[in-house]
Amino acid sequence: MRSHIFKVVIEEDAFEDGRKAYHASCPALPGCHTWGHTPEEALMNAQEAVELYVEDLLASGDPIPVNAELGSIEWESPSVVVNR
Repeated sequence: MRSHIFKVVIEEDAFEDGRKAYHASCPALPGCHTWGHTPEEALMNAQEAVELYVEDLLASGDPIPVNAELGSIEWESPSVVVNR
């Protein structure tokens, strides 16, 4: 079993009415974007978006990108990631 770790970028954004929102994206996965009402919600939504993106890659037979410059790394063994 291998682990894939993806960097997520969270930036403050705003709804059309001016309320705060947070945009999350994964630089290593083109088009993988989501948002949340808080940074924590944006990160949780990004987790789901990345998982779905990777599932689609695997279903179509495409490789999971590994690019340290874009924040995507692969470990040869199972891993746990702790965000703080």
